[in-house]
Amino acid sequence: MTDQQPHQFERGTDGPKVIVAGLDGSDSSMRAAAYAAGLARRQRAMLALVYVQPVLTAGAALGAPVGDATGDVAESLVNEIRESTERMKDIWDVRWEFHTFRGDPYNGLVTAADELKADAVVVGASESAGHRFIGSVAVRLVKAGRWPVTVVP
Repeated sequence: MTDQQPHQFERGTDGPKVIVAGLDGSDSSMRAAAYAAGLARRQRAMLALVYVQPVLTAGAALGAPVGDATGDVAESLVNEIRESTERMKDIWDVRWEFHTFRGDPYNGLVTAADELKADAVVVGASESAGHRFIGSVAVRLVKAGRWPVTVVP
């Protein structure tokens, strides 16, 4: 018989190193970012906040300057995140980065998670009634089965 050492838990060595949170400016995506920030703080992980700029929308087909509009959304999100971070800097110590990818939300988040080597993905629940029939980004990410996905209501 051999002496077996009991398995010892190693505090702080396991868990995600990079957590990707998808942002689009909606209330649910902002709650998802806040939830992901808490996870990143507790795990001492990098929080990668990702905004996916749409490539072509109906507005673009009609001649609207979509690139400028989505760039403004990204800039607004960055400013809002920076202001929140500044307010909470004495309470929370979270390392974070902001990334912008182009494409549809699902493929943009998949690309982001792959390129950033995500260990987990956090997204807000869809606020669109139509997604009950065609599937939301969150459902598609879960079905992909490539990362743990947390969907925040």
